[in-house]
Amino acid sequence: MTWLLVPVAFVVGMNLWYLAEYLLHRFAMHELKGKGMMSSQHLTHHVTAGWFFDYHHVLSWVGVGLVGGAVWFPLGWWLAGPWVGLALSLGWALGYASYEWTHAMCHLRAPKNRYQRWVRRHHFHHHFGHPMSNQGVTVGWWDQLFGTSELPRTVKIPRRLAQGLPWLLDEDGNLKPEFAEDYELVGSVGIDDRQREIDRVRAFASQAPTD
Repeated sequence: MTWLLVPVAFVVGMNLWYLAEYLLHRFAMHELKGKGMMSSQHLTHHVTAGWFFDYHHVLSWVGVGLVGGAVWFPLGWWLAGPWVGLALSLGWALGYASYEWTHAMCHLRAPKNRYQRWVRRHHFHHHFGHPMSNQGVTVGWWDQLFGTSELPRTVKIPRRLAQGLPWLLDEDGNLKPEFAEDYELVGSVGIDDRQREIDRVRAFASQAPTD
């Protein structure tokens, strides 16, 4: 009977992360409006819309590992034995890994299937249309449940911020034709110090950037 619970615990662990992903993104990152390292780092990401690996990702992995090892593993062990505890904690960690990979690929690589197309539109409406919507990155059902899901037919992206999405643009900096159904570039390419400050203020207020 315990062995039947192992795959169930693994799936539960993944979905515990997806719920945490939603809650952390909405409340610890956006609602705090830059207060604390997690919120400040995330909203800085909104200022440029680019993605790169840095030490904050290492800290995040440490935090995820601590929660998995100190909370989910002993809880699963207490409920149904050590293998269930291990499956629960591994599911949690894999859920986080899928989030990190999906988020990075949204910014760095073009979509290759229906899910990837959806997740990019979903995520970039969060970036450029309404930062308080679409708080889930890897899955959309928590946004559906909590009423924060939005997905317009076309996502409008300021040209100055599209530079953070290299797969979206051709060599001349124009939108690639294959993405014209999902995205529209607006505004101008150039950015000065005043516009950078406006982008920063709006990002830290969880407001969409201006055109």
